[in-house]
Amino acid sequence: MKEAVIREVKSMSMSCDRVGNSLLAKFSTQGASDVCLHIPASIVFWLLKHMPVNQDPQLQPPPAGPRITQQDWDDRANPRALSLNCRELPGKLRMAFNLDREPHLVLVLDRSNVELLRQIMAAYSRDLIDLDA
Repeated sequence: MKEAVIREVKSMSMSCDRVGNSLLAKFSTQGASDVCLHIPASIVFWLLKHMPVNQDPQLQPPPAGPRITQQDWDDRANPRALSLNCRELPGKLRMAFNLDREPHLVLVLDRSNVELLRQIMAAYSRDLIDLDA
């Protein structure tokens, strides 16, 4: 079993598939290339129920995220998240994605990226199908 890849997130972008099954997330990371993965709607809705909402009015937004293109959607090398383990750390959120292939992925998001993630997922929640509702 390969070690999980750990990346610190600088910013992100997301796009919803046409069916409402998943979001394609593209993360810009510190010192490495962008990372793309498909996040199923079930994980998105779980995150929306459990992610903290920003309480700091002074929180600055992260830089603009990477652009998602049709090539990103068509790339079969982009893994799909099967499950997710989150751990809240002081000022950060550690997200360990178990992927449909190895190595698995661990993303570390600062508070501004956690809030951006929450806002993007909330905006797309109307386009996703919540099978647990």
